[in-house]
Amino acid sequence: MTEKEKRDKGFLYNANYDGEILKEIAKCNDLCHKFNAIKPSNRKKQTSVLKKILGKMGKDVYVNTPFWCDYGYNTEVGDYFFANHNCHILDGGKVTFGDHVFIAPNCTFTTAEHAPDASQRNEGLEVALPIKVGNNVWIGASVTVLGGVTIGDNAVIGAGSVVTKDIPPSVVAVGVPCKVLRPITEEDKHKYRFAEDNQ
Repeated sequence: MTEKEKRDKGFLYNANYDGEILKEIAKCNDLCHKFNAIKPSNRKKQTSVLKKILGKMGKDVYVNTPFWCDYGYNTEVGDYFFANHNCHILDGGKVTFGDHVFIAPNCTFTTAEHAPDASQRNEGLEVALPIKVGNNVWIGASVTVLGGVTIGDNAVIGAGSVVTKDIPPSVVAVGVPCKVLRPITEEDKHKYRFAEDNQ
């Protein structure tokens, strides 16, 4: 079994010294570097390069630079996806984003978990656990999402949270570790005022 096959089956695998894996990471890093060097106003060129990075990309996808991921082909984004500056995706495992996902600056999605045993870790062994983010999810600034986590549809993750376990749909969740604070209700439609409300 190759290291990639071990990775994709959720077994410990060697990500640090395997030639095939290192070559794929280098290729993706070069594409990310190319993407990050494009003028922000040239969205057409950015989109063209982003399509070469991501495994699947819906319509109206916008990613602000800088953006980095490890493999690219393991990351899939739906329609109307937006990631703000400094988004990092360590996608040894599959990372899937639904439609209408908004990601604030400085967020990290990491499928990688290193072995807790020092001798295994020093051999370069790790595992890759998938991440799934549903539709209509808003992720606040400086959030970290760990491998093996699913975030349900319509959820809001508060700024600075570290998501270590699944988050159900239609809730506000915050904290380290991230926990459900409350459900999202009809009252949330009135949290902020429209300009027309002052007329």
